[in-house]
Amino acid sequence: MNASGFRSLALNLPEAVEDAHMGHPDFRVRGKIFATLGPDEDWAMVKLTPEQQASYLQAEPDVFEPCNGAWGRGGATKVQLASAQETSIGLVLIHAWRNTAPKGLVQQFDDA
Repeated sequence: MNASGFRSLALNLPEAVEDAHMGHPDFRVRGKIFATLGPDEDWAMVKLTPEQQASYLQAEPDVFEPCNGAWGRGGATKVQLASAQETSIGLVLIHAWRNTAPKGLVQQFDDA
């Protein structure tokens, strides 16, 4: 996986748009960030719950690691893109999007 593939998967989610946060590309749903790229092309970040984070860390420790500090304890998770498979990235982005999107939009996604 690379940054271009990550971007494509993120933007395929309903109402996802690309913006920028602190000089790095981010992906938002209705104004709320669910994922970012950076600080370089090798890394991304997704907003998971702590429980989701623990599952991903256990399943693929070479791909996922918690962000530093309180953000990481809250579920913010770094993704080593070069080590990741497209299927894993697609799933983790869906989790991050669902955690961030309004409930009504998530329901529409589930019903589709």
